[in-house]
Amino acid sequence: MRSYHLEAFGGIEGIALRDVAGPRPEPAGPTGIVVAVRAASLNKRDLLILDQRYPLPAAPGVVPLSDGAGEVVAVGEAVTRFAVGDRVSCAYFPRWRSGRITPDAFDQPGCTLDGMLTEYAALDEQWAVRVPDHLTWEEAAALPCAGVTAWHALTGGEPLRPGQTVLTLGTGPVSLFAVQFAKLLGCRVVSTTSSAAKADRLKALGADEVVDYRQNPDWSREVREHTGGLGADLVVETGGPETIEQSVRASALYGQIALLITGSAAKAGIEISHAAYASSLATIRRVFVGSRTQFEDMNRAVAAHGLRPVIDRVHPFEEARTAYREYATAGPFGKVVISIGGAGGK
Repeated sequence: MRSYHLEAFGGIEGIALRDVAGPRPEPAGPTGIVVAVRAASLNKRDLLILDQRYPLPAAPGVVPLSDGAGEVVAVGEAVTRFAVGDRVSCAYFPRWRSGRITPDAFDQPGCTLDGMLTEYAALDEQWAVRVPDHLTWEEAAALPCAGVTAWHALTGGEPLRPGQTVLTLGTGPVSLFAVQFAKLLGCRVVSTTSSAAKADRLKALGADEVVDYRQNPDWSREVREHTGGLGADLVVETGGPETIEQSVRASALYGQIALLITGSAAKAGIEISHAAYASSLATIRRVFVGSRTQFEDMNRAVAAHGLRPVIDRVHPFEEARTAYREYATAGPFGKVVISIGGAGGK
C-alpha cells in the first residue's frame, strides 16, 4: 500500500509518500480492524504539527492527519463492534471514551499515532466510530476534529434551549459546523466574517445575522444590537487572544464562552480587560475536540437531520502536498479533503 509519512519538520516538503507493507488486524491484537481509507481531511493542527508548534510532539515518520473515513476490510477474531463492509472513522482521541479526558488518553492519530493519510489504516475496534450512511466519503472524513469540536462546544456545557442565541466567529470549519449544529438545536445564530461574499454563504448555511468585523472592529456592540441588548447565550470562541475581549463583551449576562485555542495566535496569551470582565458573569469553558461518545452522539444528530459538512475542495491522494499548500494559503470556506482513490471508491 501507499502512505504518507512526516519525515522532516519545517514545511510541507517534509511529507513523503512511501510504498509500505499493508497492515493486518493482528498488530493491534484480536480486537484490531483494518480500514481501507477512502478520504482524509486537513485541520489547522496539521499545519502546526508540521511547524512543531502543536502542544504534543509528533512521532518520527508518523502518518499524518487525524481525520479520515473508510470501509472495514478485515477484523480480528475478537472484534464485536464492527464487521467487514462497515463505514467508519477514527476518533480524534482514540482512548477517550466518555466523560472527562484523562492524562493517559491524549494520543492522537496523525501526531503520536499513525493517522489517516494512507490507503489502509490499522485501528483497534474501540478507536473507531460508525459514520452516517447518507454522507459521501469526503463528507464523512470532515467530521472527527472540527465537527466534534463544534458539537462539544454547543452541547458540552449548560444545555442550550431553542430560541437562544449562538455567536460564531469567522468561517473556519469549526465555526461552519457550529452554525449548522446551532440551527439543528433550534437556536438563533449570529456570525462574524470579513466579507460580503462570506456573509451571503453564512446566511445560506443558516446564520440569522452576520456582522462584518472589518467594518466594525467593535463588533460586540452590533452583536448586542442583534440580540436586543441581551448578548449571545453561547459564544463559540475560535479566535482566542485576538477576539476574547469582544466575545466577553458580546456575551449575555450569564452566557457561556466555549474557548478554542490552537496555538497559532499572534498574541502570547489571553487578556481580558477589567471593564469587559466586570460587564458579564459569563462562564469561559475550554474545549479540545471531544470523546468517542460525543462523536457518536453527533453522528446520530447528523444522520437524523441529513446534515452535510461544507466541503471547499477535494484533491486526489497523489496531490496531498497541494492540498496542504492550498489549505494553508487559499482561505477555504469549508474542509479541504484528500480523496484516496487507491483504496477504492464508494
